Amino acid sequence: MGPGPGPGPGPGWLAAGLLVNLAASICIVFLNKWLYVRLGFPNLSLTLVHFAATWLGLGLCQALRVFAPKSLRPRQVLPLALSFCGFVVFTNLSLQSNTIGTYQLAKAMTTPAIVAIQSLFYGKSFPLRIKLTLIPITVGVFLNSYYDVKFNFLGMVFATLGVLVTSLYQVWVGAKQHELQVNSMQLLYYQAPMSSAMLLCIVPFFEPVFGEGGIFGPWTLSAVLMVLLSGIIAFMVNLSIYWIIGNTSPVTYNMFGHFKFSVTLLGGYLLFKDPLSLNQVLGILCTLLGILAYTHFKLSEQEGSKSKLVQRP
Repeated sequence: MGPGPGPGPGPGWLAAGLLVNLAASICIVFLNKWLYVRLGFPNLSLTLVHFAATWLGLGLCQALRVFAPKSLRPRQVLPLALSFCGFVVFTNLSLQSNTIGTYQLAKAMTTPAIVAIQSLFYGKSFPLRIKLTLIPITVGVFLNSYYDVKFNFLGMVFATLGVLVTSLYQVWVGAKQHELQVNSMQLLYYQAPMSSAMLLCIVPFFEPVFGEGGIFGPWTLSAVLMVLLSGIIAFMVNLSIYWIIGNTSPVTYNMFGHFKFSVTLLGGYLLFKDPLSLNQVLGILCTLLGILAYTHFKLSEQEGSKSKLVQRP
């Protein structure tokens, strides 16, 4: 996944990147759920393992000459590392303080927040038809979460902070690749160790470190192997997120995130016989309709810009 901020990848590479992200994201959701529920592995500690695995994975890629690191100053990557830690902490606190429905509904607000940030601070303009596709997607997520939405003040504060910091993080992932002229691997190579060090300082305030239930607790060999497998999959997820945002946009990645949410719900119903109400089916259809409309408009936009380039003398 080395293509950088130069010419964009072809449709085949983009489809491959999206498929890798889809498969890895769905795998990690079910694997993490198993680690939390069956083993009681601490949440933030698992995120720390994920970023440490990403750092080691990139070190291996560099040793195999898959990419060449580019010299960056720590302060250039610091906002990205801080926003990553903020997004992990606040989304975890939001999940702890809210119902799943409220948490999912708040997450759906990330896409409009990204559109607002890019419009206000980055001078990016979005056609009205692109903005209108946010309506069926938000309605779809609301229908999915309808019976599970319960608001409380502290939960709303964490959810709002989570949405704002997540949106900033995703905007900066794309902006930094273009601003610093680096590809996804080169940027993540600097961010992963910095974020790991920050999370290492944060974890003791939220979770035990040693003893029962701590990251250095008496875990069985099978538990350690499952955590390591989760780290390898997280490396693929993190790398593909950077690559997709760097080669498309934060909004496109978010639209893809809504699609993954719908697929995960359907997967839970088909594989684990999780209950799926009529509201949720309508919600999934509504979300998919918005994503299809967005994809159609984006492809039309690309075709239009290509024909302009061809016509140019």
